[in-house]
Amino acid sequence: MVEAMTERERLRSLVADYCVERGVADLTLRSVAQGVGSNNRMLLYYFGTKESLIVEALGEAMSRFSQFEGVFAAIEDESRGLTARLLDAWKAISAPTNLPYLRLFFEVFGLASQYPDRFGSFVETVGNEWTERVSRALTRGGTAKPQARLLARQIVALWRGMQFDLIASGKRTSINRAYDDAVEGFVERAASAGYSAAL
Repeated sequence: MVEAMTERERLRSLVADYCVERGVADLTLRSVAQGVGSNNRMLLYYFGTKESLIVEALGEAMSRFSQFEGVFAAIEDESRGLTARLLDAWKAISAPTNLPYLRLFFEVFGLASQYPDRFGSFVETVGNEWTERVSRALTRGGTAKPQARLLARQIVALWRGMQFDLIASGKRTSINRAYDDAVEGFVERAASAGYSAAL
């Protein structure tokens, strides 16, 4: 039996729709409340602040893009070599169905970098969670923790740059070639840092 959504979940879902469709640059609490058929008081009651509402809506939006969920499934699949895992992670990140989310991600990321005190949880997630998960995967493969952390930061930074390039230029074929080349160099560095699992 499927459980009914709570009112908070329903509003979060509607706000996610609103943000994906319109972005957040000109978003006001009043405009989003009107857009989802609610009011300022109810949104503040359930989410506390406009910033908290945006962060939760972004998480909701991300959960809808099934390909995006494959990123860490690929990276953490210890039955496969590191090269294949990195290539599959990029396929998941760059899937065409993820482009609406990526546009929203960079819009919110710009706001978060300008107002870190207002978007703390978002900055924490995008700045640390991805790096930590890649680092753990490298550590399990034999890389010492300091080197694994450094390499993980490099690969996450590569993903971010490639994502931005994909949105800005749309040159998927050349971007994929550039990523393949970068992965080759990354895997060599991982091996030099002690990564001993099949590459």
